Amino acid sequence: MTTQKPADTKEPRIEREEILFLRDNSFNQDNVCVVTGAATGIGRATAIAAAANNLMTVGLDINEEEGKKTQNLARELGGQMIYIKTDLTRDKDIENSIAEAAKLGRIRYLANIAGIQHIDSVDNFPMEKYDLMQRLMLRAPFYLPKLAIGHMKQSNDGSGAIGNMASVHAHICTKNKPVYNITKFGLRALSQSISAEGQGKIRSFTISTGFVKTPLALNQIPAQAEQRGISREEVVRDVMMGSSRIKEMMSPIEVGNLFIFGFSRFARYLIGGDLLFDGGMVLTY
Repeated sequence: MTTQKPADTKEPRIEREEILFLRDNSFNQDNVCVVTGAATGIGRATAIAAAANNLMTVGLDINEEEGKKTQNLARELGGQMIYIKTDLTRDKDIENSIAEAAKLGRIRYLANIAGIQHIDSVDNFPMEKYDLMQRLMLRAPFYLPKLAIGHMKQSNDGSGAIGNMASVHAHICTKNKPVYNITKFGLRALSQSISAEGQGKIRSFTISTGFVKTPLALNQIPAQAEQRGISREEVVRDVMMGSSRIKEMMSPIEVGNLFIFGFSRFARYLIGGDLLFDGGMVLTY
């Protein structure tokens, strides 16, 4: 078995040939795709992929420097993207972002991706961190569709799609990630709830992956090593990738492509469902 060291798992650059391009009449610049967490990782990749697929893309993130970098990367690939600095824990910021996005076209797609992590046991978990994670990773993903669904219903065919970034932690729970586990299970329930009300027109789905080469995942390695009393190399090999049949983290664009598929005409039966792309972590351990 090959050991994959953290130093070898830098967030990869996104190349055009890695992006999934789909023919879909709704993928045009009259339609807006809102992406949260657009400054780095999966959010950045999804925003770039959406813009490359000819959608008017609006990226939301609190990190202005990296958010603008994503905007520039999307434009370099020929896409149209606007970055809006947004604190997803503030209702006024969320309301402003949807209002501004609606000025650019019809909001048809929403990708809830923004998230953070805190590694701790239930009995040691700081409640202020619990509240922050709940607000960012469950309340914001609820409030954004609440505001956006009305715009989707006003589109030509009254349709729209909302993708929520879940995780293998929406299927299984691992130690010292209680709030992350809770929020990811909650996103599956949210997606199913939206879909139950959507009459087949407003679809929602989740995407569940294992570890992806993002700052969120890579930054967990030192804390996991300290809490488990093992080396960082062992965290990657035995903890992160231990149950995966594929001993390599996914790249962010591989996940971004799943959002593009989920939004497209090819996924019209993806209503409340979950795209489990986890290297076999959940179903083959």
